[in-house]
Amino acid sequence: MELALGQAEQSVGLASPNPAVGCVLVRGDALVGEGFHEFERRDHAEIVALQQAGPRARGATAYVTATTGEPDPARMRC
Repeated sequence: MELALGQAEQSVGLASPNPAVGCVLVRGDALVGEGFHEFERRDHAEIVALQQAGPRARGATAYVTATTGEPDPARMRC
C-alpha cells in the first residue's frame, strides 16, 4: 500500500479537479503494474497500472488509494 500511496503522491497537482489516486498491481511477490492519475491523460490510475501489467494483471491484487483529503486505501482482486 505504501507503493500505491507513493504513486498517488506523483499525481498531486496533475489530477485536478479529480483526486490524486495511485495504484499498484502485485502478483505473488512481484510488482506487475503501477500508475497514477493525470487529468490530461484521462486514464485513471487503475487503467494505467492494468495497461502496464498487460496479461500479468490476471490474478494480481490491486492496491488503490482514494484520496479526497486523507488517503482511504481500498483493496480489490483483479
